[in-house]
Amino acid sequence: MCSMGFARSLGFALLPLAVCCIMANILLFFPGGEIQYVQQERLSRLIWFMMGIGGGGVLMFLPAGVFISLGKCTGCCWNESFMMCGSVMAALVGLAGSGYCFIISAMAMLEGPQCFTALGWSYPFANEGGRYLMEKDTWSKCLQPVSIVEWNVTLMSILLGLSGLEFIICVLQVINGLVTAVCRPCCYKQDYTLNA
Repeated sequence: MCSMGFARSLGFALLPLAVCCIMANILLFFPGGEIQYVQQERLSRLIWFMMGIGGGGVLMFLPAGVFISLGKCTGCCWNESFMMCGSVMAALVGLAGSGYCFIISAMAMLEGPQCFTALGWSYPFANEGGRYLMEKDTWSKCLQPVSIVEWNVTLMSILLGLSGLEFIICVLQVINGLVTAVCRPCCYKQDYTLNA
């Protein structure tokens, strides 16, 4: 029973993380709160992969819903095992979504934002391998959108952190579900044989 309660608490933990991923990804479309850059398609190309909306956001509602909806075992020990196997499958979907969000966010952070420089619209940090993250004085290369580097680094860091937490939660549920699905029937079988 406590394995189901643990799974439910993991589900409730996933919900705010998914909502925050969606919000962070939406904010990436509006640097500095301005809509002109999305209309002119002057955003970083990896933002269009919707890593926070799809991977870390909407896709995470499936495992969260499955974990939360886990009911009590009603008279049959196999029932709990089957439910936990289903939750493992949902957790694997969550692992894929959070992993997608993490990888695309990391790639976007390494590439840096698209911005207007003295040479026109370009990716001034694309070939630096993320070195620009440690050299804050180079951020002034980007003239427009205002503070785009800070905007992208902050929101990408948030997405990396949130998707990392989602990944850990889903790994915990995979372990919880497998241990429960495999060990519970064996434990019940031993109880029956000891009582006989």
